[in-house]
Amino acid sequence: MIVCLPDGLPSQALTDTQLDRHFGVSGTLQPRFWAIPDMWLWQRGHLVAPRKGRPVYCAGGPVKLLGLAAMRQAAGVGAGIRHQLWQQVVHGTRPATPWPALLARHLADPARYPRERAEADFHHQPRVNAMRMHNAAAYGAAHLALGELEMFQAGPMAYQHYSATTAVCGDALLTADGHQLAPASDALTHRVTYLEQAMRYLDTVEADQRLLAVAL
Repeated sequence: MIVCLPDGLPSQALTDTQLDRHFGVSGTLQPRFWAIPDMWLWQRGHLVAPRKGRPVYCAGGPVKLLGLAAMRQAAGVGAGIRHQLWQQVVHGTRPATPWPALLARHLADPARYPRERAEADFHHQPRVNAMRMHNAAAYGAAHLALGELEMFQAGPMAYQHYSATTAVCGDALLTADGHQLAPASDALTHRVTYLEQAMRYLDTVEADQRLLAVAL
């Protein structure tokens, strides 16, 4: 979750133990943002949980000190390479039904379509097995997330945009006035709706607005 911090919130509140008290969420700080490379040394004190290295990873800070554009660009480039790999891995297989669609079918009628059957239907698809076989043989940086199957199938450009915006928006966003934005489900259409709303909101925040990344 990306949290937009209210004005005046003291830095002492930006700790794992204070998250639930101030934001109503239980989680830990997640270094996921890049700090801009040309900030002054004294500005580093405005970052939340900065780590050594270049780029400097941190859990948050003022928007003007975060390299959001660079994060989006890097995520998009990486997604393009990953999609090329995915196309090679699944070449010759038919489009597969993504897990969220099968899960929704199960939730709509659990008695007639139990979860065990939904899981079996998902994992028995040739395209899913092709991805699983690749992951078994090349786990690590080349891992292809099964949860992104629907995003992969949307095409290379769509997958790049999805990865780029998700790099900045995360899986949910808490606005400065306490309003929570999140996808209605894991289905791509709901994720796209969330990313549209989150990016529109982040594009309007001031340069001094502080963002915080939290792993729930």
